[in-house]
Amino acid sequence: MEQAFLNELRDNFGIEYHNVDLLTEAFTQSSYVNEHPNLKLQDYQRIEFLGDAVMELMVSEYLYKKYPNYPEGKLTRLRAAIVCEDSFSAFARECHFDRYIKLGKGEENNGARQRNSLLCDIFESFVGSLYLDQGVAAVHRFVAQVVFPKIDNGTFSYVMDHKTNLQEYLQRDGEVEITYHLISETGPANDTKFTVEVIAHDQVLGRGTGHTKKIAEQAAAEVALQKLQADD
Repeated sequence: MEQAFLNELRDNFGIEYHNVDLLTEAFTQSSYVNEHPNLKLQDYQRIEFLGDAVMELMVSEYLYKKYPNYPEGKLTRLRAAIVCEDSFSAFARECHFDRYIKLGKGEENNGARQRNSLLCDIFESFVGSLYLDQGVAAVHRFVAQVVFPKIDNGTFSYVMDHKTNLQEYLQRDGEVEITYHLISETGPANDTKFTVEVIAHDQVLGRGTGHTKKIAEQAAAEVALQKLQADD
């Protein structure tokens, strides 16, 4: 594995592998293995299988403890939004994992390095390799740096559907027109932040920010609902 990646893992996450071969396997796609048979490499698929299970357990335990009043159905929906291709591929990019995947030339030319499905697999295989190398405590420290803060800051709050809750609250006594207005769109293309206001009765009820318009709308609805309920 490239020294630059080992340095990043050490500097950014405090991770130093005992068995670097596990890390190499976790970042090696089958196309690279097929093109380099003399190296006798293994691809990431078996380690990915393990990492997927470890992540599901980690996230499930965190949600169970963080939201003691949530019923099973709500916890399941929230976990599904976190333990999924879109989320894991975003985590992989954030950790620069896309830079270090070992790909065959054909896959490289086809843009596989930025394919969400592959990045999701790589994130899971990294977790699996870290688990094999250093155990559950090391994985927990890594996930606490990369995943849990996203849960805490409301990245996945859209799953809770605050917009529907706000609509039901406002329409207890009849129909009410609710609109969401995009106020601003800032940041680079790969890290854009949207700010949205929710309006009803010609009044701004709340404002929210997120990495997509949907997330920003959910955040605005959540703020509005909290203010309205506090005023009751």
